[in-house]
Order: sequence, then C-alpha cells, then structure tokens
Amino acid sequence: MDIGISEKDRERIAQGLSHLLADSYALYLKTHGFHWNVTGPMFNTLHLMFMEQYTEQWTALDLIAERIRALGVPAPASYAQFAKLASIQEETGVPAAQEMIRQLVDGQEAVARTARALFPVVEKASDQPTADLLTQRLQVHEKTAWMLRSLLDGEAPAARPKSAKRKGK
Repeated sequence: MDIGISEKDRERIAQGLSHLLADSYALYLKTHGFHWNVTGPMFNTLHLMFMEQYTEQWTALDLIAERIRALGVPAPASYAQFAKLASIQEETGVPAAQEMIRQLVDGQEAVARTARALFPVVEKASDQPTADLLTQRLQVHEKTAWMLRSLLDGEAPAARPKSAKRKGK
C-alpha cells in the first residue's frame, strides 16, 4: 500500500482512530439507552434530543471505521475491543434525567479530547483526510456538549464527575 503515508504512521493513526471509534461507540450506546429510559418533565425534549444525537453518532461510527480501513488496518468491531479502547464508562443503571445530561456532557467532551489528541500524529504524517474527519467530529462534539451543558445552567461544576481516564495511561 502506497498512499503517501508510511506504514508506521498509518498504524499509529489507525490506533488513535480506534480509540475514537471506541469512545464514539460507547457514547452512542449511552445516548441511545438514555433515549429509551429518560423520564420526567423534560421527557419529550430529551427523548427527541437524544434521538438526534445517537442518530448522528451512528453515522459517524461508519465514517471513522472506514477511515481506519482506508489506512489499511482492520477496525475494532467487538464489545471486548471497544471496552479496552474506550475512555467512557458505560452506564448500567437508569439515572435521573439531569444525571443523564451530565454523563452525556462528559461523554461528548471525552470524545472531543480523544479526537484532539490525535492531531499531532495526523499533522506529522500529512494525513489531511483524517484531519478533516477529526475537525468535523470536534465541531459536532463540542457543539453538542455546549447544548447539553446549557440544560445544566446554574449547577455547580463540581457536581459533574469527570469521565474515566483512558485505560492503560
């Protein structure tokens, strides 16, 4: 394979994209689960908002995985692989609506951090298609985090726990 990016750089970029894919999948699952289980006075608003978000995330999963494949590397495709690669912790319970929002803000921010961390490797390798993908994902996740965060207006920042750090770091 000769696309102008060395094998070593392609593998390094694909590894970073695999973390992005895993975080994106974890956020997709959490958002979809919250869509199904949200209750309370903001039910309709949150139910529809979460549906819009998980639908966008579902489409993004394919774009990220296809970029990994275009770099000549297999994309992770199992829960076990995603669990090892993701920095977002799954939710096994059904939190209250405000806690759902807090967790989704944290998840959106975590995906943004994962995407941003890959830029130095991508820029060094002159991988413009991956840089473009990362830029698009950052725009979506930062905007979505802001919109969700606005629903928590007035809450103390200390009330929001941070997502777990990436495993292995």
